Amino acid sequence: MKSLLKPGGLVTVAAGLVLVVSACGSDGGSDSSGQTAEQSGAGKAKPTGEKIPAALAANRAQANEILDEGSLKPKLDELKGHPVVVNQWASWCEPCRAEFPFFRDSAEAHADRIAFLGIDMQDERSAAEDFLDEIPVSYPSIFDPSAEQIASLGGAIVSPTTAFIDEQGEVVGLFQGGYATREMLEADIDRYLPN
Repeated sequence: MKSLLKPGGLVTVAAGLVLVVSACGSDGGSDSSGQTAEQSGAGKAKPTGEKIPAALAANRAQANEILDEGSLKPKLDELKGHPVVVNQWASWCEPCRAEFPFFRDSAEAHADRIAFLGIDMQDERSAAEDFLDEIPVSYPSIFDPSAEQIASLGGAIVSPTTAFIDEQGEVVGLFQGGYATREMLEADIDRYLPN
């Protein structure tokens, strides 16, 4: 099964066939201290002046960082009480590259309510850091060279994979493959993590 997850694998090719590259606008938020996300170093401020809960602001403070392998469970424990979107990606995965801007923009749009996390699966750390330099995001990623972290959420079969986790910490949705548009991602956020 591991060979299906490597560059040029059957799954990567199949997932790549459904992708359309597009870009959307974004906005940010403020943390529970009243600071805007920009002031706290976590991204752009939401124009509405909404405050970001402390756990979500702390997650955003780790923007664009790659956290050590095994960090998924502790990170999800920190975020319990808030919905979480977990996007598995890799620097070698073209469908991941195509959908990454959608996750960046959706993370900004939902900064005051939903946490976003990345899982960098079966990748070289330096290549992953280069990828994030090219397409920065306002949330951290977990380094997952063995694919055990994403497998714990029901993924690791297709790259990319997105898991939707509710406030109680339960996986309530899993999308395997790449999102062709941000609207498709937003539809799944609305479906699995409604207000």
